[in-house]
Amino acid sequence: MSPSDQTSPTTPHSHNPEAVVGDLIDKQATALVGSVDADGFPCTKAMLAPRLRDGIRVFYFTTNTSSQRVGQFRQNPRASIYFFDPQFFRGVLLRGNMEVLEDAASKELIWRDGDASYYSGGVTDPDYCVLRFTATNARFYANFHSGDFTIPAG
Repeated sequence: MSPSDQTSPTTPHSHNPEAVVGDLIDKQATALVGSVDADGFPCTKAMLAPRLRDGIRVFYFTTNTSSQRVGQFRQNPRASIYFFDPQFFRGVLLRGNMEVLEDAASKELIWRDGDASYYSGGVTDPDYCVLRFTATNARFYANFHSGDFTIPAG
């Protein structure tokens, strides 16, 4: 990271990164989720915004257990999520690992009314699982400047 990235007002370094990045994330309806396929190629998929987040480090998504993405994360947990604001052309790329959770507590944690329309078996549907992403580092872009930053362990 260059010294200009550390002090630029367009990166979260000169602000509270969690507040700046968290605000951007909370305003988005979708997230681009990246995985790695069996041949080592990156795969990106638009998903609904996370159901829950813990700061800018941990994010929870819902998906189908039978999905291609779940299979990829089981083989290789390396992942990324990208959020962007098209109006102001700014975004944040978070890199880390994705876990596939199928335990009752995780599933109940983010279950919402209306989810049964996607998972007919309800919260215990075997085709319903939770993806938990844990970020280790990030890259923020705004106003023609970008900068990397580390996300402290929780």
